[in-house]
Amino acid sequence: MNRKNATAILAEQEVEDQLKAYRVMLVDDHTIVRLGLRSIIESQPGMKVVAEVGLGEDAIAEAQAIKPDLVVLDLSLPDINGIQVLEAIRKDFPEIQVLVLTMHFDEDLAREVLKLGAIGYVLKSDADTDLLAAVDHARHHQPFFTHRLAITMADNFISPRVPSPEESGEIPLTAREMQVVQLLSLGKSNKETAAELKVSTRTIESHRHHIMRKMRFTNFTELVRFAIRQNLVDL
Repeated sequence: MNRKNATAILAEQEVEDQLKAYRVMLVDDHTIVRLGLRSIIESQPGMKVVAEVGLGEDAIAEAQAIKPDLVVLDLSLPDINGIQVLEAIRKDFPEIQVLVLTMHFDEDLAREVLKLGAIGYVLKSDADTDLLAAVDHARHHQPFFTHRLAITMADNFISPRVPSPEESGEIPLTAREMQVVQLLSLGKSNKETAAELKVSTRTIESHRHHIMRKMRFTNFTELVRFAIRQNLVDL
């Protein structure tokens, strides 16, 4: 009887965990790419890939049917382009976030998809370092831009005459990234930081890599000094 009760409890817990999971749909016409993305995303606790599609029309229909939390969207699709998919999803289902993952870096294109409501723009070439951080940002309703776009935007719109993002007076880090900086600067390891924020160690490594590049830190000491200047840690 106790064994049955324990089994029932575990089954209920599993269902509950699935319901609480952050639900992601992948849209890319290459099966091998989707397999890789699924592997990366599902390595993160609390993440679940609930659908994979290779066509734009199917993506719109599937989004309507299952209403995922996030759509990871390639812009180059065989039938309709990803911009049309993004526009349709954001217009009809504004509660669904869309993260653009593309092989193309084009500033005008990036600005267009962001204006249409994409929460982030990541290059496929940066997926191994940036994808988990981007998904984690989306989960917390925070934007995420691939490093090259973030730097370009900072250069063009924040303070183009000053080379350092910190010196510009506008820190281009999200609230999530500032949390990571604070915990790492307190001496916590990647694993300890991950446990504190309830994400995987790989996600923290991804955040850390992106922070170092975005802020142009050359070593960890510069990150700690930045945290002290920003009063994130006590001396």
